[in-house]
Amino acid sequence: MKPFMALRRCPSLSCHRAVAPLLLDFLAPSALRHRQYHATPSYQSTETVEAPKPKYVLNKKQREFLDSALRVNQAGELAATLIYTAQTPQVVRSHPHLRPLMKHMYDQEQGHLTTFNQLIAKHLVRPTAMYPVWEAAATFLGWSTGAMGREAAMACTEAVETEIGSHYNEQVREILLWEAEAQNRGEELDDELKDMLATLRRIRDEELEHLDHAVENDSKEAQPYDPLVDVIRLGCRTAIKISERV
Repeated sequence: MKPFMALRRCPSLSCHRAVAPLLLDFLAPSALRHRQYHATPSYQSTETVEAPKPKYVLNKKQREFLDSALRVNQAGELAATLIYTAQTPQVVRSHPHLRPLMKHMYDQEQGHLTTFNQLIAKHLVRPTAMYPVWEAAATFLGWSTGAMGREAAMACTEAVETEIGSHYNEQVREILLWEAEAQNRGEELDDELKDMLATLRRIRDEELEHLDHAVENDSKEAQPYDPLVDVIRLGCRTAIKISERV
C-alpha cells in the first residue's frame, strides 16, 4: 500500500490526530514554528533601559577657563553694541539702504550681550574691571570708522569679527576636548555645559555672518585697508588678553 493512502483508510479519529500535525508541519512550517517558539508575551517589553552616565566634573583649571571666557565674551559683546551704536547714524545718513543691516547686526549683538549678562550673573563670574576703558575705546572706534565712511565701518566689522569669531572657536574647541575626555571615561557633560556649548556655537556663527556682511559691503575697499584692519585686530587681541585676567 502506498504511504499517502494510510490516512484515507484510517477509520479512527485518533489516527487523524496523530498524522495531521505532521502534514500541517510540512505544509506550513513557519507558522507552526512561530507559535512554538513565541515564548514572550506580546504585551511584555524586552527593551533594556540604559543607566544614566555619570556627569563629567570640571577641575579647577577648567572652571577658571570658563570664568575667563564668560568675562571676555561679556566685554566683547558690550564693545560690539557700542561700536554699532556709534557707527550707525553716520553710515545710514549716507547709505540709507544699510539701515536694516546695521539694525540686524546690532540686535544680534544686543542679544549676545543679554545672554552673557545672564550667564555672568548665574555663575557669579566677576566682570572685567576694564569696563570703563572698553566702553570709551569701543565708542571712539565706532565713531571714527563711521566718520571715515561705509567702507571703513565695514572694515572695522571685518577686523573685530575675525578676532571674536576665532576667540569663540577656541572656546568651542576646548569644550569639545572635555566632551571627548568625558566619553573616554564613560561620562558625559552635564546639560548646562551642553547648552553653553550650543550657545557658543550659535553666537560664533552669527559673528561670522557679520564678517560676511562686511565683506559683501566693500570692507576691503577701505582706505587704508591693511593698516586699519591690522590696528583694530591688534587692539581686539590685546583687549581679550587683558580682560581674561583683569
